[in-house]
Order: sequence, then structure tokens, then C-alpha cells
Amino acid sequence: MATEIKAPSFPESVAEGTVGTWHKKPGDSVERDELIVEIETDKVVLEVVAVEAGTLSEVLVEEGDTVESEQVLGRIGEGGGESKEASEESSEKDEDDAKEDASEASDDKAEKKPAEAPKGGGEKRDVKAPSFPESVQEGTVASWTKKVGEAVKRDEVLAEIETDKVVLEVVAPEDGALAEIKIEEGDTVESEAVLAVFEVGAGGGSADTADQEAPKASADDGDSDEQVGDKIVAPAARKLIAEHDLDVSAIKGTGKDGRVLKEDVLKAVKDGGAKKSAPAKKASSGATAAPAVEGERPEKRVPMTRLRKTIAKRLVQAQQTAAMLTTYNEVDMGAVMELRSQYKDTFLKAHDVKLGFMGFFVKAASEALKRFPDVNASIDGDDIVYHGYQDIGVAVSTDRGLVVPVLRDTDSMKIADVEKGIVDFGKRGREGKLGIEDMQGGTFTITNGGIFGSLMSTPILNPPQTAILGMHKIQERPMAVNGKVEIRPMMYLAVSYDHRMIDGKDAVQFLVTIKELLEDPARLLLEI
Repeated sequence: MATEIKAPSFPESVAEGTVGTWHKKPGDSVERDELIVEIETDKVVLEVVAVEAGTLSEVLVEEGDTVESEQVLGRIGEGGGESKEASEESSEKDEDDAKEDASEASDDKAEKKPAEAPKGGGEKRDVKAPSFPESVQEGTVASWTKKVGEAVKRDEVLAEIETDKVVLEVVAPEDGALAEIKIEEGDTVESEAVLAVFEVGAGGGSADTADQEAPKASADDGDSDEQVGDKIVAPAARKLIAEHDLDVSAIKGTGKDGRVLKEDVLKAVKDGGAKKSAPAKKASSGATAAPAVEGERPEKRVPMTRLRKTIAKRLVQAQQTAAMLTTYNEVDMGAVMELRSQYKDTFLKAHDVKLGFMGFFVKAASEALKRFPDVNASIDGDDIVYHGYQDIGVAVSTDRGLVVPVLRDTDSMKIADVEKGIVDFGKRGREGKLGIEDMQGGTFTITNGGIFGSLMSTPILNPPQTAILGMHKIQERPMAVNGKVEIRPMMYLAVSYDHRMIDGKDAVQFLVTIKELLEDPARLLLEI
């Protein structure tokens, strides 16, 4: 009997998602709890796993299609004889191909070895760290994606530098190879510091060198030469790689175009062959993480990332320096949900973006900030800075931590512009491509814990801002409406504010204004 594969139950604040990647094809066998498909929402990527072992018999929704909560995505059937035979045939074919490739690689290696010559000496250049903005004093070398002597192409990523908020990429200036690495992973660097020495034209500058590298890659990890040093990693796999501190180049990707999937990482963890080797410099300085303790109660010690340190520092600073209070209210989301349901298809066709809830909240907050300038102000030492514009930051959760990119001049933005901006922030945040300029400034912040199912919370201020709005899960509750009890979709709202700047009366009225605008969305259009 076939078992249905359903999308996860989305929170009320997330109405729909997009099918990102199918990790299995019809006819593939699957194990219980094995990843089958990923669904991308506005902020997070949700994983759909097999509820039981069997064979994927049918895919009902293709990649890129929009799905709703608990929609049927496909079906799993019991493993049949044909699937098993096909699997055995495929396995035998792969085994034969692997033997043939290994034989060819061995022959090529034998032919190339006598002709091996010293790598050509081209022009040497310094590889420098990017020029940091004034607000960023230093960064940490997060990883070297290339090794000394390894061939690289122009503009290919050599290293990643992690700053307080973003990860900056250092790319190759020309085709060539790294001649020397001067700064090891984990070391701190300043703006435009010399990281390595690059030799132009060395490494894979000729076809002969590329031929030498290809068999080595095939023998070591089964990757083709086009994929060596240029892995495509799925979001779910990226998190596991970071948790287990694995070398991506040593993991064989079985997905489309060599994409590294979650199951590939799990296999590498089980085999134990993809662990990074600790650099000698780190070993001598004692900066390496302590190894995991073996036994029934294992532990693992890893250094805190620079981004996580900054988040911790700013949150503690906000609690220690601000007189922070929080006021709560609740809003009936029925009118917004009805409006969204009525026009979401037309909105998508007209603006090529989905109509979500965040657009309404950003516009409502912009209007409320104009009426209560104290909430839109910031504190700078002993001065109060009143802003004549509304730049609203939207908290986005990423694999590296929480970041707050800023929407500029939200008062003049249309709801479609807000939605496009948030979708872009979410995508670039997951890919680690948000820049410093995206997160600088901001006069107010909105955070949505409801996307993860939070019913109520106390948001913490984002200094030097003096207020932050917390959204939560939409949940149906019995409410008294015109003397009758009705079931209404309700959301708790929370505004945390700095009492040094904002009086309780203004904070409460500010939140009530947002509530009234959301319960009667026409007021947003009429600006009343």
C-alpha cells in the first residue's frame, strides 16, 4: 500500500512554500527518516523525510512549484522486484564504470609521471584581505578553499573571512595557484592584510597539469575534474558539514550536477574519511578545538564563531545599558488573511512575488513610526537622534546566526517592494551573500518568531535602536465579538522599548496603532 509524502505543517504566518530540491527520483529506494525533498519558505528551508522504508513510486509536485501546508508531494510504495533489479543493474554498472575510470586514471598517471616537470614560475602577487568598512575592525579566516599548489581559475574563491556580521570572499586575481599561505584558518586579520602569495600561471595553467589533477581527484573521492574545489552544497548538508567540521572536497556529491546532499554528509560522517586535518600552526599555538570525548556521554568543544560572539556581545550590552521593558497586545489577523487569500494569485501575477504577512507589518510599523517619532529615534551617548525616515530591519535566521538586513525608506515602499526585498534578504542570507551595507543603519526592527511556532516572546533591543516589534504564531482562539463568542485567528504582538527614551504611554499607543491598522488594512491605503 502506498504511503503519502506530505509537506510539513506550516505555521499560520507561513501560508505556502516552494519545492526546492528532490533528492530522490521515482524508482529510488529510500530508508526511514531519509531526506526526500526540501521546501523553501520565506525564511527557512524545511526538510521532508521518509516516514517508512520503501521505493519512491510517484512525484506529484515538481521542483519550483508552490505547495501549501500538509499538501501531498508524492508517494512511497513497497520495494518491488523491478526496482530491486534496476538498482542491482545500476549498482553493477556503476561498479564497472568505477573500475574502468580507475584503470584509465592509473594508465594516465603512468603516462604523465615521466613527463612531470616543476611548476612554471609565473609572476607572484600578494593575496590581501578585502578592505573592511570603518565599522569592522578585523575578521577571522574562516576557511581556505584551496591548498598550496592547487590549480585555480580567475575569480575562484580562495578563502573566506568571517567578520562580525558577514562572510567576505577572497578570490584569485588570475589563473594560477597558491604559492604560500601566510595566515592559517582561525587567525585574526585586519583590513587589506596579506593572506597568501599567489603565483600567476602556476598549478593548472596547462592542459597537462589539469590532466594530472583529474585522475588524482577520481582516485581519491570519485569527483570529476570540473567539480574539484567547486562543490555545490545543499542547505541541509551545509549545516552538518559545519557541525562535524568536515572537508567538503573529500565528500562525494550524489545529487544533480554533483551536488552534496545531506545523506552524502551522513555517509562521510559514518566513514570518518572527510575530517579536516588540523594545521600545524594551530597545533603549536593550542588554538585547536578539543577532540570529542569518546564513551557513552560524548562531548565536543568548538570555538564560538565571530558572528555568534558579536550577537552575544550586543544582546548582553542591550540588557545592561538599556532600561528595557516590553508591552504586549493581540491582533485579529482575520482581515489581513481574507485580503491576502482574495488577492494572492492576482498579486503574484502582477508583481512576480508572493503576498505574505510581513509586507503588512512593515507598512503598519512605518505609519506608526511617523506618528510616534520617539519610537523611531536612537540614543547616541547623551544625545537623542530623531530620524526623519523609516529604515526597518527584518531579522533573518541563517546557518551562521541571526542577521538583520535593513529595508530603506519603507514609508515610500509599496507592499510588493517590501515582499521582494524580504525574499531577496532571505535568499542571500542563506547563501551567505549579505553585505555589510545591507545591515548598517536601521531605525526600527521587526522579528518574526511565529515562523518557528513561537506563541509569545520578549524580543531584545537591537542597539542603538530604542524599540523592536515581535511577531508570533497566528492561532485560532475563542474571542468575544459583539457579545458573541467567535473563533478568530489571533496573533500576540510584543514591543520591547528603551524606557530611557520612550514612555510607557507612547509604547502602548504605538502598539495599539499597529493593531488597528492591521485589523482594518484599508487604513494603510488611506493613511488614516
